[in-house]
Amino acid sequence: MLYLIPTPIGNLEDITLRSIRILKEVDRVWAEDTRVTKRLLDHFEIKTPVSAFHAFNEHAVTTNIVQQLKTGATFALASDAGTPGISDPGFLLVRECVRQGVRVECLPGPTAFVPALAASGLPCDKFFFEGFLPHKKGRQTRLKYLATLPCTFILYESPNRLVKCLEQLSEFCSPERQACVARELTKIHEELRTDTLAELLAFYKEKNVKGEIVVVVAGTGE
Repeated sequence: MLYLIPTPIGNLEDITLRSIRILKEVDRVWAEDTRVTKRLLDHFEIKTPVSAFHAFNEHAVTTNIVQQLKTGATFALASDAGTPGISDPGFLLVRECVRQGVRVECLPGPTAFVPALAASGLPCDKFFFEGFLPHKKGRQTRLKYLATLPCTFILYESPNRLVKCLEQLSEFCSPERQACVARELTKIHEELRTDTLAELLAFYKEKNVKGEIVVVVAGTGE
């Protein structure tokens, strides 16, 4: 059995009781950053061994992990924050487990784009999750496509690229398109700001931005 364990995106109280129990019971926790996951485990007095599973070694260790699972091991996979596989490592391992007949179970829990979308005030009956845009090659192609979507779409962005992102969204979508910037979700300095792209751009040009960021943009139908 491989368990996918969503971990808090900020507030440690957001972890579920079931996640805590499973993290205690599995043979090993595979973590995107062992230091981050160990802090979480220490907080809840969990002594399970932790090993690294991240973007730089997932190809090398996936086969070995699956072989151990097939011989009876039970593992948990955790990313630094949120649900493994959602803009985080995990897809390759899950795909191989499915191919090899290893049972995979994903627990419900934190994912940054869900609270950002739900609290944005933008339509959430239908939406498109893009995740991180390419930094260079293919970025404009993706932006052109996203600008044509009739439904709300969602991006992840880093603080140092937020202004550039808002500039490009204004260019491709129009400055008057409604959007929301959600920052530091579940943390002390949580901030959600919904306005036109032009107003958001003007605001964040004058602000020193920190923390994880979700950008939610209304579709053409709004």
